[in-house]
Amino acid sequence: MNVPAAWYLVLAAVLFAIGVFGLLTRRSALTIFMCIELMLNAINLTYVTFAHSLSDIGGQATVFFVMVVAAAEVTVGLGIVVTVFRRRNSTSVDELHELQG
Repeated sequence: MNVPAAWYLVLAAVLFAIGVFGLLTRRSALTIFMCIELMLNAINLTYVTFAHSLSDIGGQATVFFVMVVAAAEVTVGLGIVVTVFRRRNSTSVDELHELQG
């Protein structure tokens, strides 16, 4: 049973929209990181869908690099969140405006 490529693109659009909605409405830094990861995975789904439809390996190679960048982003971001949480006992981004120099 073959699933049409349009279904994957619709799923990616829904996942991206959920990620944007969460990014704009949530105030916890951890939730914001999860929403960014959801949006990156939606983009990866579109890359893989088009790579499969066009029989091109370029999209799948791009997905690999996007996943590496996402892993690096989570590593650095989580380190910053843990450090801020140890000092302030909160991960709310509303309280982080005080860190401006």
